[in-house]
Amino acid sequence: MATITSLVDTTTTTNQGKPGDTVQINGTALSTTTRVNFGSAAVTPASVSGTQVTFVVPSSAPCSGQVSVSVTSSAGATSNALPFFVLATPTTTGLSVTCVPAATGGAVTLFGTNFLSGTQVGVGSVGNVAVAPTQPSQVTFTAPANPGQVATVSTQPVTMTTAGGTSASGTTLIDYYLAPAITSLVPATGTAGEQITINGTGFVSVDTVTFTDSLAATATAVFTPVSATQLVATVPAGLATGVGSIRVHTCGGNSNAQTFTIT
Repeated sequence: MATITSLVDTTTTTNQGKPGDTVQINGTALSTTTRVNFGSAAVTPASVSGTQVTFVVPSSAPCSGQVSVSVTSSAGATSNALPFFVLATPTTTGLSVTCVPAATGGAVTLFGTNFLSGTQVGVGSVGNVAVAPTQPSQVTFTAPANPGQVATVSTQPVTMTTAGGTSASGTTLIDYYLAPAITSLVPATGTAGEQITINGTGFVSVDTVTFTDSLAATATAVFTPVSATQLVATVPAGLATGVGSIRVHTCGGNSNAQTFTIT
């Protein structure tokens, strides 16, 4: 009678794997095998020899958990059974941040399920990051920079790949932002309470407009977005007169410091 000594998934090199993986059954007296018993499923072997049988984990395998594997010979005799563990496909549910600068990327924590056998996080067309999760529901990684980005905002899907497969793409997204740039101020001088039109690029989801005075003191201004290329800011009170500057900040980082004179 056939005897099974080990099960080896050729993808994971363990007795764990997912539907579609090829598994080697090692043992003795296997040459007359006609059927692999994968739990309650009958699977036709892909190859048979005296010491090895290979088969593909069927799509009917459970989502996760232990399955007994044995073989049956042409004479109807069934071998001993060994356990095989079906690994669950990971899922992603969210991120610790929703955006990062395109120029630098940044630290991100990905949340989800079934992460423990994770090998990499995929960030859309930007690239993959090797990971080794220590928790089943989250992993922290550094999102890579996106130096070739042209659009002000580039939305990328974030996925997790484990021995159980790759999570669905599009369920978890991260935005890459180019840094804003100021091209002109109208007028380029002003006093507290006056409104200044700031022209430039990348004014998407602006979070702060900062005035710096001639003594290097700073103040955050009240502002009104107009478009991706223009906003209106009110010169804050309490700043010293003289030549200073204005910066605009988004998730992409700080803009250039545009010269502004407080009168």
